[in-house]
Amino acid sequence: MNTVNVASSTVPQASSAPFFIMLVVFFIFLYFAVWRPQNKRAKEQQALLGALAKGDEVMTSGGLVGRVTTLGEQYVGLTVALHVQMFVLKSAIVSQLPKGTMDTIA
Repeated sequence: MNTVNVASSTVPQASSAPFFIMLVVFFIFLYFAVWRPQNKRAKEQQALLGALAKGDEVMTSGGLVGRVTTLGEQYVGLTVALHVQMFVLKSAIVSQLPKGTMDTIA
């Protein structure tokens, strides 16, 4: 029988360093593109809700504009028209409006 000796050829293996570098760059991108802005918005929202006081004019996530009349742990009473008071979740308040905004609306 004829046996052929094949020289063992070594195939150079690719380094895994570029993969890990791409992975690190991807997580850095996610941090600056997603997590950091989201945490910043959450802190701003918490600061807004913590600074609410009676008489502040606010807008809810649904577009409702009202003046804060009562403050509770989870709910806020808003006067939206003369003798019309509504209670909304505190977390539904998205922005504080300048004083006198409701006077220009009515």
